[in-house]
Amino acid sequence: MALSLDDIRGLFEQHGALAYSGEPVTQLEHALQSAALAEQEGAGDELVAAAFLHDLGHLLNRFGETPTARGIDDLHQYFALPFLRPVLPDAVLEPIRLHVDAKRCLCAIDAEYFGHLSVDSVRSLELQGGIFSKEEADAFLSKPYAEDALRVRRWDDLAKEANRPTPDLDHYLEVVERVMSAHSVA
Repeated sequence: MALSLDDIRGLFEQHGALAYSGEPVTQLEHALQSAALAEQEGAGDELVAAAFLHDLGHLLNRFGETPTARGIDDLHQYFALPFLRPVLPDAVLEPIRLHVDAKRCLCAIDAEYFGHLSVDSVRSLELQGGIFSKEEADAFLSKPYAEDALRVRRWDDLAKEANRPTPDLDHYLEVVERVMSAHSVA
């Protein structure tokens, strides 16, 4: 079953007020901030949509507010994909799928990256398989959409600021709608 634009709106309206994994923002605020950061960097609609939807799996597969505190990796990067695949292109889906591995890669290739992770991101890193080896990082970087996933990951890390102003839900649903429309024509 594919998620429609109304389904996505409903998920954010019903569950977007949940805390985002021990951070000072809600799930909706995190999504809006991620997408706003993508827009500020001049990303195209597909990457803005990926930034906005990258944690949608948390809203579909709710284990509670902070599953990592209970030792659970909710595999959120995969959970939304079957519902989005019929309506969105790989340019949106692959950065979503790869954004967790992008964190593992960035820890391996950027000496300062790990030190900037939040407490929950460090905890989830271990549950998600830990820091990549050099070989794993090289293999990751050779994948299509790896660079886009690294960008989504960096926006994800920055999108945890209480009370940061952003465009609203409707603004980013319009972006997703444009991408869906273009994908259905292709």
